[in-house]
Amino acid sequence: MGGSEAQVEFVSEAPEPRLLAVDWIHGSPSAKHNTDPDIQVHAYDEHTFILRQNMAVNYEAPFLFLIFGNSRAVLIDTGATESAQFLPLRRVVDDLIGRWLAQHPRDDYALLVLHTHGHGDHIAADAQFTDRPRTTVVRADRNSAWGYFGFADDPDRVARVDLGGRELECLATPGHHEAAITYYDPHTGFLLTGDTVYPGRLYVEDWHAFGRTVDRLIAFTDTRPVTHVLGCHIEMTNEPGVDYPVRTTYQPDEPPLQMTVSQLRSIREAMDEIGGRPGRPGRHVFPGFIICNGDG
Repeated sequence: MGGSEAQVEFVSEAPEPRLLAVDWIHGSPSAKHNTDPDIQVHAYDEHTFILRQNMAVNYEAPFLFLIFGNSRAVLIDTGATESAQFLPLRRVVDDLIGRWLAQHPRDDYALLVLHTHGHGDHIAADAQFTDRPRTTVVRADRNSAWGYFGFADDPDRVARVDLGGRELECLATPGHHEAAITYYDPHTGFLLTGDTVYPGRLYVEDWHAFGRTVDRLIAFTDTRPVTHVLGCHIEMTNEPGVDYPVRTTYQPDEPPLQMTVSQLRSIREAMDEIGGRPGRPGRHVFPGFIICNGDG
């Protein structure tokens, strides 16, 4: 970056919580007649965007995150659909970057593509970015992702990704997936938890690792101001303990995406209630989430 380019001053003190009362696209009674955009874009602020994939394109309807710094942006996850025809993620991201650069001109602006974990509904559109100029795509398998962050040598470290005046803190958080990573953004106070924590079915692959991850996230948030805990799906209804069935493509009664640090503590308490090592297998229902352990 040239020295003459105006630098955005990102908040380094405690972030101010912003209202996140968003009417997310949530499918329709007839997928054939769905009129929602392929990707919904919500600007949390002028440097931070939350995207949701259309449920009619894929029932997983994952959330993605695009975060801008002075020297590069990061896209966290690429959705559940490979085809650019049905999920034009590259076009949407390029448009958002173009608009941001129009307001904050600079040369050689880069894009980094990272992931919360390696399940297919979070990595499907990676190939849309592999030939994009000034773009680095970090694969989501454990060797690639943990190698990039240095977790292979020290899984307890807090890695940092510098976007240029905006630095994300990154933690290895296995349990749902062996290569899961959680991201903390000091500018917004977002804790991006992928499929580890979200208002839905928390599928536990490794009970011990999942418990250790929840404990680590609680300890981490004790020393950081967190405004919103943001996972990548909504699967619950507004009725406590009731979720939408798997493969549902119409969810008109969704709770908010955002969760709280107190709900992290509720997950720890729920695990203690389930008890056992490696935890009782099955589906364990709680008001704001469901823990699915092993064959659950």
